[in-house]
Amino acid sequence: MLFRSEISVEKDHGSTFTENRAGMAIDWDVPIQMEDGLTLRADVFRPIASGRYPVLLSYGPYAKGLSFQEGYPSAWQKMVSEHPDVPYGSSNLFQNWEVVDPEKWVPDGYVCVRVDSRGCGRSPGYVDHFSPRETQDFVNCISWAGEQAWSSGKVGLSGVSYFGINQWQVASRNPKYLAAMCIWEGAADWYRDMTHHGGILSTFWDNWFDMQVKTVQYGLGERGPKSKATGALVCGDVTMSDQELATNRCQFGQDILAHPTDDQYHQERSAQWEKITVPFLSAGNWGGQGLHLRGNSESFMRAASKQKWLEMHGLEHWTHFYTDYGVNIQKRFFAHFLKGEDNGWDKEPPVRLQVRHVKHFEERTESNWPLPQTQWTRMYLGLKNQALSTQPTSETGALSFQASGDGLTFISSPMLQEMELTGPIAAKLKVSSSTTDADLFLVLRVFTPDLREVTFAGAIDPHTPIAQGWLRASHRSLDTQLTKPYRPYHTHTDPQPLVPGKTVDLDVELWPTSIVIPEGYRLALSVRGRDYTYAEKTGLKLSNFKNELLGCGPFLHNDPRDRPKAIFDGETSLHFDSDAQPYLLLPVIPRGNKQ
Repeated sequence: MLFRSEISVEKDHGSTFTENRAGMAIDWDVPIQMEDGLTLRADVFRPIASGRYPVLLSYGPYAKGLSFQEGYPSAWQKMVSEHPDVPYGSSNLFQNWEVVDPEKWVPDGYVCVRVDSRGCGRSPGYVDHFSPRETQDFVNCISWAGEQAWSSGKVGLSGVSYFGINQWQVASRNPKYLAAMCIWEGAADWYRDMTHHGGILSTFWDNWFDMQVKTVQYGLGERGPKSKATGALVCGDVTMSDQELATNRCQFGQDILAHPTDDQYHQERSAQWEKITVPFLSAGNWGGQGLHLRGNSESFMRAASKQKWLEMHGLEHWTHFYTDYGVNIQKRFFAHFLKGEDNGWDKEPPVRLQVRHVKHFEERTESNWPLPQTQWTRMYLGLKNQALSTQPTSETGALSFQASGDGLTFISSPMLQEMELTGPIAAKLKVSSSTTDADLFLVLRVFTPDLREVTFAGAIDPHTPIAQGWLRASHRSLDTQLTKPYRPYHTHTDPQPLVPGKTVDLDVELWPTSIVIPEGYRLALSVRGRDYTYAEKTGLKLSNFKNELLGCGPFLHNDPRDRPKAIFDGETSLHFDSDAQPYLLLPVIPRGNKQ
């Protein structure tokens, strides 16, 4: 039986009401007023018994009233069919995309708060993702949650992807009541992680805006979906025209395109590591090539927090956030910092890895990242036979490829014994172009003894290579203070065009990986002028993405405005000198010496 009491009714916003349901007291559509007068809307799931409880807060654009099952059916069906522990023990009525299921948290004495971000779902206003305005709204919501009668005054932040990215931003403000945060696959550097890989524009955000934001913008009203939990209109009670909707949102793809270097637009949407002091758990995905992976590992290395942990896993982008494995880790972390439980979390090793093998994962803990026992190993690219070898040669010459083609692939001899690579990767190349610039796409790959490529279930794409890196040659300038031998750090502020035919030295960052390569298998590096392609056609798609999944998921670099053919479809040459042979720097973990 449902117990519903009307609290208030506001024009154009429907009613705010409380009901006892599924063992929880649920406050629907609660108003949270911002300092500029705008009112955001939140749903609050809390224990029925009166008291003060720690809060898990999420703030984002995906519409709190849209169920996971309805909004993202293909992702939901795949997850629950392969991981029955996800739906078990819950009615699943309150499942939302990339935020916690309150039915699995409220019984443990937490209040779960979901806020529709400005201009999305049931919150009015102008949509401007990751902007300073949004970050201030997030600060205001944390303050509000910390001061409610049901709050203990300790607020934790939780969520996947968008709900993780904005945690880095808001933590840079050090808001009152913020006590801990868990960033599950959340990028942090708006330029390097998200919009421009190595200076090359990613088309993901433009497509994401069309598929996942415009579809739940406030003002769709009667044109949008209804909540399966309450029957309320998911996108507000006001129904606007297409023109009115367009006026109330930024031109996201255009805005990103208009900022090709790491300027103020990007910097004010990125983490400020020196200001982040809150305890955090950063959970990344080896298969997150193209979006979140780099942010999760960079956070552990650079954030000022004294209490920080890094967890790395595999499988789909959202899956482990909901599995028993992921939920149990999160609950131990939050119980320690939000409830003060002496559960041993403070003695937990700083790094927990799901080390990737060809067909399974093995869990291991470590004391730091990169792993202290790493043997940084050079593997040289060979000119004559396109080999990949630990032994340098004295070869001199060049190999060329058409940027629109498949590039060059350098492959090792069969492994004489099992080899583990876990950590960040870098490459040193000498390159020239027939034009005034060149885009380099580096792909680290594994092949079976009979030369069949081994791919892995990535965060989005089921056929993901073990590591990727990107660099626009004109963006080759390095920040000498932040650059590490294993992780080049480019400024991306002052592009330097190439002189056709003249060589330049390039340091290329490949995002971190973990793979145990079996005996007899081979390691390969492809140097290309376009995105990696596992297959020209797979027929695989997800309901929330436009493109077919061909190896890179939705993280493509194919906007002709950023990559005009006259410049980026020329001939690229890789040069070999006896004293400057191109090489990979790999994180080899010695056998029998793992912590």
